Order: sequence, then C-alpha cells, then structure tokens
Amino acid sequence: MLNRQITLAARPVGFPKDSDFNLIETPAPSPNDGEVLVKILYLSVDPYMRGRMNDAKSYAKPVELGEVMVGGTVGQVIESRHLGYQAGDYVEGRLGWQEYAISDGADLRKIDPSLAPLSTALGVLGMPGMTAYFGLLAICDPQPGETVVVSGAAGAVGSLVGQIAKIKGCRVVGIAGTDDKVNWLVNELGFDAAFNYKTTDNYVATLRALCPNGVDVYFDNVGGAITDAVLLALNSRARISICGQISQYNLEKPELGPRFFGQLLVKQAKAEGFLVFQFAHRYEEGMRQMAEWIQQGKIKYHEEFAEGLENTPRAFIEMLHGKNTGKQLVKIAEE
Repeated sequence: MLNRQITLAARPVGFPKDSDFNLIETPAPSPNDGEVLVKILYLSVDPYMRGRMNDAKSYAKPVELGEVMVGGTVGQVIESRHLGYQAGDYVEGRLGWQEYAISDGADLRKIDPSLAPLSTALGVLGMPGMTAYFGLLAICDPQPGETVVVSGAAGAVGSLVGQIAKIKGCRVVGIAGTDDKVNWLVNELGFDAAFNYKTTDNYVATLRALCPNGVDVYFDNVGGAITDAVLLALNSRARISICGQISQYNLEKPELGPRFFGQLLVKQAKAEGFLVFQFAHRYEEGMRQMAEWIQQGKIKYHEEFAEGLENTPRAFIEMLHGKNTGKQLVKIAEE
C-alpha cells in the first residue's frame, strides 16, 4: 500500500506557487505498539500554514524542506495497536498533507459522525470555530448594541465571528473581497452591512458611513490598510482581537504605514493577539455552544471542497488569494 504525501520543496518568495511543493509516494507506514494508522479523508488548508513555510522563529517550528506539509485532518483509524482507539474510529488531528499517517493518539480526538458531517471537525466544529468563538467572546466581550467590524469576514473564521456577534445583540459590519461575498454576508448570514474592499476607494469614509456610532469591537484577520482605517473609527474603550494578518503574509518587502496605533492611546483601546490553542482547556464549552447554535439555526456555515491530494497546493494557494467563501477543504478519500 502506497502513501502519497505533499512535501515542502522550496521556501516561497511572495505568494506560494505549485513548484514550492512536491508530490511523492512512500510505503504506507505500520503502527507500533501504542500507535494507530489513520486513513485521511479530509484536509484543511488555512492561512497560518503560510507562516510555517518560512524559515523564521514563530509560535511553532517551520516545516523543514522535504518534510510533509503541516495541516489539520479528519480520518478513520484502519489499524490500531492503541488501547484507546479501534479500527473504524473517526478522528481529527494535525496529521499533515498525506493519505495515511501514524499517530500515538495524543494529538487525536474522536468524532461522532452521527452528530454532524465529518468535515465540520475542520471548520465550524473545529479550529476555525473555536478561533471565532474564543477570539471574539473571550478577547473582546461584545455587548448588546455595540458595533463589531470583522475583516476577512467571508472566510472560515470571520463568517462565524459575525454571526456570533449578532447572537450577542451587536451591529455587525463585514469586510470582504467580492460583491458575491458581501451579498452572502448580508443576505444569508445576517450581517447588518458589508463592503468590498477591492472596489472601495476610501476605507475611512466607508467605515464612518456604515458605522455611524463608531467601532466598539474589531476582529482583525487581515491587518494592513484595512486595519489602519478601522483604528481611526474606534470608540473609547474599544477592543481589538488580532487573529491574523493575511494581507502581510505574502509580501516580498515590508509594507509601509501609516499605522495609527496612537489611536489605542487616545481611545484607551485594547488590542490583543491570541492563539486558539491557549483556550484548549475550554474547547468542550465552545464546541457544545457552537453545535447548539447550529441546531437552532443561529449559525450557518459554508464549505468548499477540492478533490484529491494532488490538488491541495492549488486549493491552498487559491485560499490565500481569497478565492473561497467559508471553509476551504480538500477531500482525499470517500468516507
């Protein structure tokens, strides 16, 4: 049995390209005592993976050249020598871009396929869902009547942030990259307003028009010029959750300002970066609440699928260019 894997072939300069990856074949591994062999069914592609391709110190070590690309997966145990797992169990874990993987079980969680589609364990009921839930509620504590602005609002995280803010009684304004995404945010997800940053000349004027009472909470997925504009619209005691800076990930040279961080001083505002893993001890709470909101029809989610391991790099690259709406996944095998 062969195992197809996608490895990092080169460190990208600017946006990644297909030649930065290699598709290789190796013999499928066999589990030792205390291990399981997992057949991967779905892969997740996420913005954070771009940072892991750089040879730079960060919160996690970079992927080495020739190493399997990192990433979240959902799969099925097909051979077990681990007391906690048996063949047939569905699991979620960070097993990387490959068709089969060995795990000692420490990085896996079991999934009940009767509760929700398996793919949701990589989206609304997985890392993106927990990022939205804790990044908004624990960092920003939005209150009824406040105005919440979300950049990258049509992505896997941003689309959920806006809906959670609506559940909490806030006015929500989204920022996205196409008119179709803007329409989806307003007409399908219930955002109060949204705008296309690619066709908007003056972010500051647009934000002032859509946020006449100012901005109390900003969930930042993007950084750059959009964040500059939001800073000028902050209210006193505003809170900013820094989740991502996707506008900066693929720059070949540092982007020049302005960066209006003086507004944090003037408005006595708070900006806090976070990593979702800091809330791991509360995941059960977040999963339970998100599942309840889905069942109640208060949370909607959208998934897009590429087909086949060989198409994972292309799905990843297109995600970085903003081609997807909601969560981008790759289907590797049939359930």
